[in-house]
Amino acid sequence: MEEHSFQVVTNMPRPSLQAMNAFRKVVELRSFQAAARSLDLTGGAVSKLVTQLERDLGARLLHRTTRSVAVSAAGSVFYESAVRILDEVDAAAEAVRLDAAAPSGRLRVSVPTSFALTWLSPRLPRFIAAWPRLELDLVLNDRFVDLVQEGFDCAIRISAALPDSTLVARPLGRMRQLLVGSRAYLDQAPPLDEPGDLVSHACLLYSQTTAADEWPVRLGPKPLRVHGICRVNNSVMLRDMLLAGLGLALTPEFVVADLVRSGALEELLPAFEPPPLVVHGVSANQKYQPHKVKAFFDFVGDGMNVRGAAA
Repeated sequence: MEEHSFQVVTNMPRPSLQAMNAFRKVVELRSFQAAARSLDLTGGAVSKLVTQLERDLGARLLHRTTRSVAVSAAGSVFYESAVRILDEVDAAAEAVRLDAAAPSGRLRVSVPTSFALTWLSPRLPRFIAAWPRLELDLVLNDRFVDLVQEGFDCAIRISAALPDSTLVARPLGRMRQLLVGSRAYLDQAPPLDEPGDLVSHACLLYSQTTAADEWPVRLGPKPLRVHGICRVNNSVMLRDMLLAGLGLALTPEFVVADLVRSGALEELLPAFEPPPLVVHGVSANQKYQPHKVKAFFDFVGDGMNVRGAAA
């Protein structure tokens, strides 16, 4: 019997990485114009890339109207594969670069205001000296920013637990929570011998927490609900109110560590100290973390895990 060999030849076009990346950005940002700004391209250029990608695949990936962009069923399937492929390409390229170059380029980081001013700021010169090719762009705020939509490489977030999300969170260290007040307040306030006494006190609340008036002092299985005379979304202002003798506050140690050391504020009920907060480094990418982000997280983590880190 005569044997035949067959060679399958295909002329199917192969999607370009640039087109796949443009499609990914449109899906994540829900806008051709936002994707264009992110990629430093024109809206028309992004539209042409996505259109060519659809032609190469022979499928509609996006449903477009003048006001919105929606992902088709085929687009949702392709998006998952595109993200995996692009991340693997980035990771392979970054692995090669790591041996040849130190972290470089712009690093945009969202950092809680009080943590940045009281803990990070005095340590930052060491990081800048260690990585001189990095251009550090720090944005100080006390809200959870949208990393992708707002163009951040990473963020520092401090909480007892982070909400479920698609973000990657790396624990960097722990921070004590302290109940503090000034002598000016304590001298005219009711006795404070146990957590239950807090219900009779004027309390200053940090409003960026999920339940600002529920303090997890070690009294029982449930947090203690306190009476808040003022809520504020910035810990730096909270310091001023404490010093003015307006009330008590439950706050991370880094917010008031210097004031406690100087005697301007007193630590109260230390036997009932709440569980510590966790300092997280958060980034958007599931599989690929740029070397510059890793370097920053390593720096913060190293600082958090040395003696006196909260000081």
